[in-house]
Amino acid sequence: MLKDLHAIPVKKILTELKVDPDNGLTAAEVAARLKQHGANRLKESKSKNIGLIFLEQFLDPIIYILAAAMALAYFFGEWLEGTAVLIVILITALIGFFMEWQAIRSVEALQKMVETLANVLRDGKEEQIKATGLVPGDIVILESGDVIPADCRMLETESFAVKEAILTGESNQIEKNIEALPDKVPLASRKNMLYKGTIAVRGKAKAIVIATGIKTEIGRISELTISAKKESTPLEKKLKRLSRWLIWLTLILAIFIIVTGYFQGKDLMLMIKTGIALAVAAIPEGLPIVATIALARGMLRLSKKNVVIKKLEAVQTLGETGIICTDKTGTLTENKMSVHHLMLGTLDFPATEAANFKTDPAFEKLIQIGSLCNNSKLKEGKFTGDAVEIALVEFAAEMGFDYKELQQKYSKIQEVPFDAEIKKMATLHNFESEYLICVKGALEALLDSCDLVLTKDGPKEFQDKKEWQKQAKLIAAEGMRVLAFAFKQTNEKPAEEDLMENLTFVGILGFLDPPRKDIKQAIETYKNAGIRVVMVTGDHPDTARKIGEEIGLIAVDAPPEMVVHGAELEEIGSLTEERQKTLMQAGIFARMVPGQKLDLVEFYQRNKAIVGMLGDGVNDAPALKKADIGIAMGIRGTEAAKEVADVILMDDKFTSTELAIRQGRTIFENIRQFVIFLLSCNLAEIISVGLASLSNLPMPLLPLQILFLNLITDVFPALALGVGKGDPNIMKDPPRDPQEPILTKKLWTATVLYGLSITAAVIGVVAYTHFKMGLSAIMVNNIAFYTLILAQLLNVFNLPGRKISFLKNEVTTNPWVWGALVFSILTMVLVYHIPLMAEALSLVPLSAIHFVVIIVFGFASLLLSQILKHLKFTN
Repeated sequence: MLKDLHAIPVKKILTELKVDPDNGLTAAEVAARLKQHGANRLKESKSKNIGLIFLEQFLDPIIYILAAAMALAYFFGEWLEGTAVLIVILITALIGFFMEWQAIRSVEALQKMVETLANVLRDGKEEQIKATGLVPGDIVILESGDVIPADCRMLETESFAVKEAILTGESNQIEKNIEALPDKVPLASRKNMLYKGTIAVRGKAKAIVIATGIKTEIGRISELTISAKKESTPLEKKLKRLSRWLIWLTLILAIFIIVTGYFQGKDLMLMIKTGIALAVAAIPEGLPIVATIALARGMLRLSKKNVVIKKLEAVQTLGETGIICTDKTGTLTENKMSVHHLMLGTLDFPATEAANFKTDPAFEKLIQIGSLCNNSKLKEGKFTGDAVEIALVEFAAEMGFDYKELQQKYSKIQEVPFDAEIKKMATLHNFESEYLICVKGALEALLDSCDLVLTKDGPKEFQDKKEWQKQAKLIAAEGMRVLAFAFKQTNEKPAEEDLMENLTFVGILGFLDPPRKDIKQAIETYKNAGIRVVMVTGDHPDTARKIGEEIGLIAVDAPPEMVVHGAELEEIGSLTEERQKTLMQAGIFARMVPGQKLDLVEFYQRNKAIVGMLGDGVNDAPALKKADIGIAMGIRGTEAAKEVADVILMDDKFTSTELAIRQGRTIFENIRQFVIFLLSCNLAEIISVGLASLSNLPMPLLPLQILFLNLITDVFPALALGVGKGDPNIMKDPPRDPQEPILTKKLWTATVLYGLSITAAVIGVVAYTHFKMGLSAIMVNNIAFYTLILAQLLNVFNLPGRKISFLKNEVTTNPWVWGALVFSILTMVLVYHIPLMAEALSLVPLSAIHFVVIIVFGFASLLLSQILKHLKFTN
């Protein structure tokens, strides 16, 4: 392959790569080159194989404690107990392995749904393919908003500019051209080259792929970073902190129970085995497993509702989001523009009367500009492109003008694409010996460039610019988007820098884009959830305010400071404290340029807010990346926006963000319920055995019984809690503080009280059967064991909040919980009737009266917990 491609003429590159720039490669050539060069993807750290995933389940402090317990059991010759602990370790590892493997596969499947796409010329036809299928020699068609899919050499350009910060660190736009360069030009100055991963921000281009995958510039860099250590997510860190704390607490309690039991005169070996079993039972080995299950299931649930989560940890962050910044057009509104108002010269009239003014030269000129300064396309009988540009050609057709004929008559020879910074767009056209410049954009952006205004009597000096601004403000106040039009005719081809100077003003159009019907309810839901929705738009402040009032974003009588003009944010970092407080309360930011969106996100983050950002354009990419949660539109979103986003809305619906935030909150609450359930049950086991050891009561639990509980009645109901649909009223609570631990003081109180309620039932039944019924120690033990099982299973019904119905809540409506309860009870029945298992667990036959006692004391624990809950001792 040729080297220094920036210094070689394009024709030589085309010859070397054996490709016709007008037709591209054939299917056969693509297949051969794909086989030779491989897929166009960067070298990634290898996906974990099944064996490694399984082995990693044993690299955990919790497993180390279990392994130590197993070794001690074998050392003391207790083969049954040692084998039981080994089974606990293997089952824990198998559950963890299966869930992690499923999660990895789920994430990989979701990632494939949002792979970067590329427009390529093959067999003489333009088609859209996955960028991974590109090969050297492919001819790619690029436009603003695209992520450059491979390293390329420029072939054609229409004001094409790229941001190469990913490679060079420079944030400036780099204007591209097709001219060959000297040999020794540094990468940052190669203006005829495009590099994979950079972002097109303006114009259009045609280029030839010269390198793919790891042979690209970014591919070489990526090889240096693939071994970088992956950081733990905030949730993982919280779970690990909790696990470490519990491990130490468990070890201290186990040693305490062994020592006190020994001094009470109980068999030392029995107490050591009991201590080991309690240590095994108390350690919440399911914590990381349930987190993985909950997050992965959350991602899959959302994907079925057109919300694709690219990063597992994003699900959790969604639940902490306190502010959502969103664009207006197409997000809060329908993105179906239609012309509703016109203003030409001294004439001002609604669009419905436009046909009466066809003879006005300004009207015809406005139609001409709107049709020519336009990139919408007709594909399969349907217009595609920007909503405003579609509305313009539809309006032209409705008024009886043939926009296609206009476009053919005035051939376009140059374009300055719309730039969010300057808020206007221009095209240069040629007709016979004349040149026509057409310009459209924001009114205030065009006024300074216009010297003349077109009236019925021809062009006149433009003197009443303030009156036009006043009229535009009135139109915008009706909720319409205002667009201004201007032109210039000349006999000589103008220089690019002169395209937008000395123009003749024609008039303005007001476009109506109605709010989405479901937006008002969504805004209300967010308000109830303590989440602020902030409109960030490039539109006129009055237009933005009108829409904001209609959707309930701000009140109709809201003070003026609720709407902030972008011009007021030039120095957002140096604003007074009072002004910053005002900005924190504002609901709308209008006339915002891309850089200000990024500044606004940073401003909110400095004020301790967790920020979600919705965007779709290339100019939204920096803010999307900076936000705690970047949310891109899947249909109209640019590849650049989708590339950096954490979440992609495949249906482009703002209301889908509510589903994502609800799921994020639900997952965290499910994990909390899991932890409370598991710890309260484990605490009950430890305290019950501890109290029995101190008071000379018969042991309520034997070592193998504890291990059995740990495998069956603890784990399965807990896992079921982790995958529930959650509280239907969860969106009525304020956002969770990201610094808040998994268990707050109030939740710790609830955990302890639930554990004590179960303990009271177990110790109560031990005392009753020992002193009142005079049963043998083994009978007392069996009744206590069954009582503990029942009390732990019923403990799941303690978890819904105090203000929620006991009969109908997220637990009672969770089918997984009922399945887990039935499974646990059936397992216990089987164990009771299988002689070998019954012997291993020291189980003896019980009478009907014994089971009545078990049921009474088991339900008594639930009753006690509910009494404590309604006395406001718990949540």
